[in-house]
Amino acid sequence: MKPCRLPISRRTFLRSSALLSAGALALPRVRAASAPAILGHGSFRYRQVPGWGVLDPATPVNNGHGLVEDREGHILLLTDDTTNNVIVYDRRGRLVHKWGTTFPGAHGFSLVQERGREVLFITDLKTHRVTKTTLDGTTLDEWTWPQASGRYTQEDQYRPSWTLHRQNGEFLVLDGYGRDYIHHYEAHGAWRRTFGGAEGGIVHWGPHGGMIDAAPGGEETLLIAMSDQQYLLRLALDGRILERFDLPGGNPRQIRQRGNHRFVAHLADNWPKDRDSRGFVSVLDGNLRVVANIGGTAPVYHDDGRLLPMRQDGDVFTHPHDVLVDREESLYVAQFNSGRTYPLKFERI
Repeated sequence: MKPCRLPISRRTFLRSSALLSAGALALPRVRAASAPAILGHGSFRYRQVPGWGVLDPATPVNNGHGLVEDREGHILLLTDDTTNNVIVYDRRGRLVHKWGTTFPGAHGFSLVQERGREVLFITDLKTHRVTKTTLDGTTLDEWTWPQASGRYTQEDQYRPSWTLHRQNGEFLVLDGYGRDYIHHYEAHGAWRRTFGGAEGGIVHWGPHGGMIDAAPGGEETLLIAMSDQQYLLRLALDGRILERFDLPGGNPRQIRQRGNHRFVAHLADNWPKDRDSRGFVSVLDGNLRVVANIGGTAPVYHDDGRLLPMRQDGDVFTHPHDVLVDREESLYVAQFNSGRTYPLKFERI
């Protein structure tokens, strides 16, 4: 299959971002939304909460990359602004805490339950490493480029995008901006094996985000957001490709689960070159069929089961990079290359 490419890929943007950053505005961009007040379809309908999470200039956001919720109900945002890499909000969008100055390429963000405590895993594209921290930023462990894999000759070939975590403590690192490999680590942190890449059927540029997901038989599998390829890929834990779920018109960045549904943050394939707005969030059922698009057109399937191309609808989203659904079923979206915007919150109605 020939991959569908965007007019300007995010990889190209990242190569030029250092040149553009000197001229970037320090304050978040303010845009008037022209989308309907109610977003979504069927039982998944949402209304945006105006101004949620907007803070003063002393707490800036560069790119909004990842979102997690801790057991206290706080919403944590990961940004690559080294003034404050992690911003901690309460449910009303007020600042609780902020920390982090050492993640210039902050990208992937995972919260993991570990022996009764919550820890964070952060991937960094520029320092080529994965860092494990406490909720308040104390470093617990770090993993640099996996030399033992034999797939790299130098550090900068490795650019980890996200981590996925098994119930037994093992974790996998997606090298989504490097060479598309997936690296499997033991619970105690030792490298175990590597699969994927071009020789493993993971096409470049592919494994951006994902989750550990139960297949219909109940076994743990990897469900991978294949970025600009416009599909999700289910893999066995040994790297075998099991299933592919096409999402035409959407370029999946990350997948999050709430109950029996998965929520996928997309960069839309139909965004016009002369406008900022481009993206939507899909809701998938237990069979990974799209049942609603938030900020996008309603999903329509052919009689043969093929999904018609989805499109952005309205101007609410700029570039959804991660999505979080909290315990009250409110939805939060972090956005990349969005004029330094804070996270957006939507209440389910």
